[in-house]
Amino acid sequence: MLAGVVVALAAGLTLNLLGLGIGATTIDAAARDTPDAGSLGIGAAAWVLVANLLALALGGYVAATLSGVAVRLDAALHGLAVWGTCALLSVALLGNVAVGLAFSAARGASNLLGGVASGVGSIASAAGREASERTDTGSLQAGAQSALRRIQDAMASGGDPARMTPDQRKAEIGSLLARRLAATNFGQAERDRLTQLAATEFGLTQPEAEARIRQVEQQAQQALAEAEQRARQVADASAQAASVAAFTGFLALLLGAAAAVTGARRGTRGTGVA
Repeated sequence: MLAGVVVALAAGLTLNLLGLGIGATTIDAAARDTPDAGSLGIGAAAWVLVANLLALALGGYVAATLSGVAVRLDAALHGLAVWGTCALLSVALLGNVAVGLAFSAARGASNLLGGVASGVGSIASAAGREASERTDTGSLQAGAQSALRRIQDAMASGGDPARMTPDQRKAEIGSLLARRLAATNFGQAERDRLTQLAATEFGLTQPEAEARIRQVEQQAQQALAEAEQRARQVADASAQAASVAAFTGFLALLLGAAAAVTGARRGTRGTGVA
């Protein structure tokens, strides 16, 4: 059986390399005379399927012939053993390749982030030295306190819109709009407050502010609906692709088992029992 596995793997590798060479000859980037990606993909998939079926049939034939069995049922079992071993080895090989690619990508990303962090650290260090030379502790504290006051002023809300700063009005408008879109605890008082803020901030009358707010709400709700629809479409496409891939793999494995059994039955040394 082991000899059949070795022959099947070697034959599959040989035929797939031949297909790769033939496919590469069809690519002519200079003359721009290259088949489209769909045609290349279909041709490659068909070649891989046929090559693997031939390799499994040959492996089953070799396993049955070298085992010396004269009963076709025993030969079929040898063929199934060849098929199962090749399938498991292929899965293990693909898994190792995937893990290797993931490890290489992670290591490259780590090196890149390390380089970026080192560069950022150097820049920050240089900026810190320059800042320490040009500023003193008092000016830094004054700047920090000024920034803190601006943040606190912007977060303050609930006052007369005419007496509020633009930052305060914009911050409260954003908060109220977020609550409106989320439809949580948004009553008539909040709507009136939003209208007053918008009218004061943008220099509009009450009806104009209400119309502007309704327009913004409609646009936001439409954008949310479109995003949800796109997400559903992507999920449906992913599920369909996974289903097609699973059924295709199932069919390919069944055909491989049939090819290995057929080759093994041909490799029996006598007529035997069917």
